[in-house]
Amino acid sequence: MDPDLLNQTFPGLDLEFLGPKRSGKVRDIYERDNRLIIITTDRLSAFDHILGLVPFKGQVLNQLAAFWFEETRDIVANHFLESPDPNVTIGRKCRPLPVEVVVRGYISGVTKTSLWYRYSQGERYIYGMEFPEGLSKNEQLPQPIITPTTKAEKGGHDELITSREIVENGLVDGELWDRVCTAALALFARGQEVAARGGLLLVDTKYEFGLNDEGELLLIDEIHTPDSSRFWTATSYEDVRSVSGQRSSNGQNVVEPENYDKEFVRLAYAARGYIGDGPPAPLADDLAVQASQRYIGCYELLTGSRFVAGQNPVAERVERCLRQRFLAK
Repeated sequence: MDPDLLNQTFPGLDLEFLGPKRSGKVRDIYERDNRLIIITTDRLSAFDHILGLVPFKGQVLNQLAAFWFEETRDIVANHFLESPDPNVTIGRKCRPLPVEVVVRGYISGVTKTSLWYRYSQGERYIYGMEFPEGLSKNEQLPQPIITPTTKAEKGGHDELITSREIVENGLVDGELWDRVCTAALALFARGQEVAARGGLLLVDTKYEFGLNDEGELLLIDEIHTPDSSRFWTATSYEDVRSVSGQRSSNGQNVVEPENYDKEFVRLAYAARGYIGDGPPAPLADDLAVQASQRYIGCYELLTGSRFVAGQNPVAERVERCLRQRFLAK
């Protein structure tokens, strides 16, 4: 990849003609006519910090989410209406549920809310579930499980919570939470099925849900992208699980499967001793380029289509598209 592309990344932009802007770690959001205009930037967030910019990341996330929204529409309705630009989604406005629904098929991860991190610290009762002794890092679970977290306020950290606490604390009604969990597990199964066609394993993922004005449950935000999910290549997983000493219970010196997701960056930071305490070092250029290659590779393996970069500069293209769409008479 041409290193000059690092000078063409898309940090976001201000579009005053659309009204007030809400900025998340990765997306800039405007409201218009009871719809959301969601602009996906190249910002990369990990450990609840924005680390830097990754070329084409925003386009990959936006177009891959659009692919998955269509692939899973028969399971649960979603907020997606259209994508008028490679970095833009128009979605239905709704009331987000105050929890993130994390589904895990394997015991893995380096962040403090990850299943493996908690297990490696000696915990055996995690997310309201008992785990047996002797599990090893990256081991497949008997069946996928739901490990929800709270949604952190800006600058905060997501916190572990159990399904029971969600209902007892009134965050989500019990009947609605049952529907959310049923939908999440069905979405995960579909994700595993589609990923397998591209030679990938869907390891774990995060879903967000909301309710529209009619009370309909909607899948929102994104789905099965390299930001919200962990993907391993199936062949590399089989190889590393056969390595001598792989079942080390403390997880030390474990060979990691080849991944096509943000975990590549998390692991690089963790290898340098950083897992979220204090401010992180800026994303290095070489790591940004390698991450970009993984994001694009993930897109191509999942969709079976070649990634085609949109016209640069991205900010000018996005603004032109949205001006034509919302200011044209």
